[in-house]
Amino acid sequence: MAMRMTVTGLDEAAAMFEKLGTEAGRIAAQSLYQGAGVIADAMNKAVDDIRTEPFRYAREKDGKRLPSPEEKEALRNRSGIAHFRGSGSEIDTVIGFQNAGYTEIKGRKKTYRKAVGQIANSINSGTSFMDKQPVFRRAMNTAKKAAQETIAKVANEEIEKLTK
Repeated sequence: MAMRMTVTGLDEAAAMFEKLGTEAGRIAAQSLYQGAGVIADAMNKAVDDIRTEPFRYAREKDGKRLPSPEEKEALRNRSGIAHFRGSGSEIDTVIGFQNAGYTEIKGRKKTYRKAVGQIANSINSGTSFMDKQPVFRRAMNTAKKAAQETIAKVANEEIEKLTK
C-alpha cells in the first residue's frame, strides 16, 4: 500500500539552520565576552580584599611582607579581557592583569617600575618575600558559575532572535 506524505516548512528550517551556521561564531564571541566580563568584574572587586601595609623591605621583619597600598591601588580597575583567539569552532580569551601595563611604586630611596600583572601574580601566589593572598583565585572560582550562566543566557537569547 502506497502512502503519500507532505511535509511543509522544511525550506524555512533549512534557512534557519543555515543562518545559525553563519552566525555561530558571532554568537559564541558575544556570549563569551559577556561571561568573561562577569569574571573580570569579580577580579576587580577582589582587590578590595587585599590586606596591605606601608612599603618596607622584606628583610626588615620576618622575611615576608604584605603588598603596599600603592601596589593595591595599581590593581584597582586594571583587570581586563584579552583579544579573542579562535580557530574553527573554538574561541578563547584570557582574563586578568596580563596586559595591564606598568605602575610606579615609591620606595624609601627610589621609585620602582613594576608590571601590574606581576604584582597581581605575586599577591595571588605569594613569593619568597610576600605573603600569599589567593583573592583572585577565590574570585574566579566564585564567579565561574555566574559566568557560565551568563554565557548560556546570552547564547540562548541570540539564538532565539535568529530563529524567530
